[in-house]
Amino acid sequence: MVNKTTPALFQAFPELNDYARAPIAQIEKLIHSTGFYRNKARNIQGFARKVLQEHDGKIPQTLAELTGLPGVGRKTANVVLQELYGIPSGVVVDTHVARISKLFELTKSKNPVIIERDLMEKLPQKYWIDWSLYMIFLGRSSCTARKRFCSDCVLKDICPSSETRIQKESQSK
Repeated sequence: MVNKTTPALFQAFPELNDYARAPIAQIEKLIHSTGFYRNKARNIQGFARKVLQEHDGKIPQTLAELTGLPGVGRKTANVVLQELYGIPSGVVVDTHVARISKLFELTKSKNPVIIERDLMEKLPQKYWIDWSLYMIFLGRSSCTARKRFCSDCVLKDICPSSETRIQKESQSK
């Protein structure tokens, strides 16, 4: 829904100043379909105003500064640092990353902050940026939340939770 909503939003407000000065109702109307639109609109406007006032209109380059902005948590801050600046500040943890990291037995937690910490301890930093992209792709293709297609997965022979691997191991016993 966000991908469907943003083109009209970006057309209406092409510059950071536009968000800061816009009537909040206008932002709300454009993002209404995303849910929680009132809170999101306040965060968007608050974000724009704070970046303009406290960061001279430049997006900060540290996790601490980014998470100090309205509506920005660790996941968003990590995405911004990775995509805008190429900084591997941490591992982006969304629902796919959380679910698949548990299947890979890289974490036991359901808490995104703990999952991120567990992954940062186990993955070399050079993989932090790409890890979430790979897991999102895997989570949308062969390892979906509703059904896993282990027989089609490229990781079926090494995944600890692979039904294909488990079947092969039980047959060899």
